[in-house]
Amino acid sequence: MTVSPDAQAILLLTAHFTRSETAVQPLSPAEWGRLAAWLRTRSRTPAALLTDDLDVVFDGWADDKITRSRIEGLLQRGAALALALERWSRAGLWVTTRADADYPVRLKRRLREIAPPVLFGCGDTGILEGRALAVVGSRQAPEADLTFARRLGERAAREGCTVVSGGAKGVDEAAMTAALEAGGRAVGVLSAGLLRACTSRKYRDHLTAGRLLLLSPFHPEAGFRVANAMQRNKYIYCLADAAVVVHSGTKGGTWSGARENLSRGWVPLWVKRTDDAEAGNAALVAGGARWLPEEPDGKLSALFSVTDGSVDGSETPPETLEFYDLFLAKVRHLCRDAPRSRAELAETLKLQKSQLDVWLRQAEREGKLEKLTRPVRYRWRHPRQESLFEPSDTPS
Repeated sequence: MTVSPDAQAILLLTAHFTRSETAVQPLSPAEWGRLAAWLRTRSRTPAALLTDDLDVVFDGWADDKITRSRIEGLLQRGAALALALERWSRAGLWVTTRADADYPVRLKRRLREIAPPVLFGCGDTGILEGRALAVVGSRQAPEADLTFARRLGERAAREGCTVVSGGAKGVDEAAMTAALEAGGRAVGVLSAGLLRACTSRKYRDHLTAGRLLLLSPFHPEAGFRVANAMQRNKYIYCLADAAVVVHSGTKGGTWSGARENLSRGWVPLWVKRTDDAEAGNAALVAGGARWLPEEPDGKLSALFSVTDGSVDGSETPPETLEFYDLFLAKVRHLCRDAPRSRAELAETLKLQKSQLDVWLRQAEREGKLEKLTRPVRYRWRHPRQESLFEPSDTPS
């Protein structure tokens, strides 16, 4: 396995090469984001850390966590990197970094500086180019929910939609396996055991057929850690175009991942109705998600857009939806029940007012927002704002 000089520098600074490595702690995604931003201001690429005078590169650098000695210690691991790359290559794994052209576009666009600097994987990365639906849920979900997850996976396969999940037992595995067995495609974002999964009999045929992609931002031989499982949830959402929570508790990975997605507004979030009084499904809807009927009309592509409540039957690539659609999804939630001022929207959405004004005018032209005066406020006004599949956001 060969890597570019930029990728080599990123691997040296951010990756673990053995499970027990502890001498110098690699940079976290957020730390690498800060360092990468610094390099850009200096008009340098990551490879400059391997070739240029570090005294010049780090002139003016001040970060208590990312010290010069830490950087130098990490860059001295060249021999360990070479051995690790050879070991991973023999096992059929590949490595991509944020400096590489095949790094997932969705992660870069949605997570920006906190996107994982390195991804390990096995399988065809072309699977990431099509429409994708995240399907997540509890490990201990009721059998009815597992059946629903399997049906959803099969339906996604029939409609040419890739299922993205975490590969864990329960809902995740049910949806992924059903999609694959129906001839569809799936992406598993693993928090542990990537190497073991890539060589397992369970996945071998699907990987060989080019229908399965397994990814992880963690060391391929890493064991299970709760912190890693929590962290990888964001990557499941950000690799998809919409998400369905089949069953959630009121704590744990499914709950925290769904709440984070609602807070960040990465993708539309749908929740299956349930009779389980202990489930957190209703609380997620109360927090901004939408109820998903068990037998939705139309295609699953309708789940990918909640901007106007209409069924989107087009095949527009997900890359063209981008930030305006996320803006509309947020504004719909904020302005549906009460009009909001420009200042309130700018503060809540963390947008520059110049960009906010452009999108507000566009939403007005499209008839999605109504501009009120004395004082100026904005109200969601689309006639079908309360309808996508279901008549309301309130469980029956």
